[in-house]
Amino acid sequence: MKGKDERYPDYPLFKGLQRPLELMGIQGRYIYWAAGAAGGAIAGFILAYCLAGFVAGLVALAAVLSTGIALIILKQRKGLHSKKVDRGVYIYACSRKV
Repeated sequence: MKGKDERYPDYPLFKGLQRPLELMGIQGRYIYWAAGAAGGAIAGFILAYCLAGFVAGLVALAAVLSTGIALIILKQRKGLHSKKVDRGVYIYACSRKV
């Protein structure tokens, strides 16, 4: 017969379920933005290299990567769930049908 002092095994519990996904300081949806910027930079490099040469390819790679990184940094500062904020005064003449 089992006694009342029987202990059940302890298991580690992951408590970070309510936090956004993070990879190297980039959070949530911006991970996809970073992957798109890297893919676009590689595609731009290949295209510019084929059309104009190595230096033009490097310029295209640097331009696309720096633009992508700047957009990610600026957007991520506003927050992961940033919404469009309408500025101004709005007057509603009638809010419901009569």
